[in-house]
Amino acid sequence: MRINVIGTSGSGKSTLAKRLASTLNVPYIEMDSLYWRADWQGTPDAELYARLEQLLQQPGWVLDGNYNRSRDIKWRQVDIVVWIDYGFWRTLRQVTLRAIKRARSKQELWPGTGNRESLRRAFLSRESIILWSLKTWRSNRTRYLRDMADPRYQHLRFVRLTSPQQVDEFIASLS
Repeated sequence: MRINVIGTSGSGKSTLAKRLASTLNVPYIEMDSLYWRADWQGTPDAELYARLEQLLQQPGWVLDGNYNRSRDIKWRQVDIVVWIDYGFWRTLRQVTLRAIKRARSKQELWPGTGNRESLRRAFLSRESIILWSLKTWRSNRTRYLRDMADPRYQHLRFVRLTSPQQVDEFIASLS
């Protein structure tokens, strides 16, 4: 099975994708770890796409991440697109608590990059993940609803999860 988990930053994509990969016993692929380099530098698209194409050759996987510009590659072979569509306030709370937790722990976000969250970056920067989530929540929702109705993607199974209970029920349905 091949699954792409999508949703606004802080919605719980990584948590769900890891749970799904474990349940299905398939590799977990994180778009952020493919994209981010040291000092918060991004990977050029050509290199990112080549790495993504290679990883998606596996017979099964769970892919965590939006990266809309890579959708044609990701959705070429995907079986299910799982959209975590929690409400605005829940998503904002989750992304804020996650940023604080990461800043306090000073954990490296992607091995070998040295990239760490800080309170300054989370709350006082234009690169704030909280600000990013605020700016993209509505546009992501609009885009995903449009994608679900797009005839180009009618071959895909979309699963829209709007609560933690639905997440648990979906995972149980795959077991």
